[in-house]
Amino acid sequence: QVTLVESGGGSVQAGGSLRLTCAVSGITYVDYCMAWFRQAPGHERERVAVIDSDGTTAYEDSVQGRFTISKNSAQNTLYLQMNSLTPEDTALYYCAASIPWWGVGYPGLDDWKHWGQGTQVIVSS
Repeated sequence: QVTLVESGGGSVQAGGSLRLTCAVSGITYVDYCMAWFRQAPGHERERVAVIDSDGTTAYEDSVQGRFTISKNSAQNTLYLQMNSLTPEDTALYYCAASIPWWGVGYPGLDDWKHWGQGTQVIVSS
């Protein structure tokens, strides 16, 4: 059974930082991508950052330069360092793991097979 468990959310003031952690267990294949998504009330879920099995990363434009996705493969842990937070970053943040994936590009929305329950981030002005 695959489980993804997020932690590290909370309430911060604008300009502050948070580090989200996702503990992953049960994935038996080697090559896959992991990502952080977020969903704010009244908005669709959006991918914030993605990292592939080689460690190559990509970011949504609004978080580029402020957020950093990383992973510790030995510990099956995914991270999202979030700096210079703004109220627009307020959302429920999810980690996700894709189907087996290698090659060019990143998974589409339907290719994210495993999801965590989410951790809430609230940024006040």
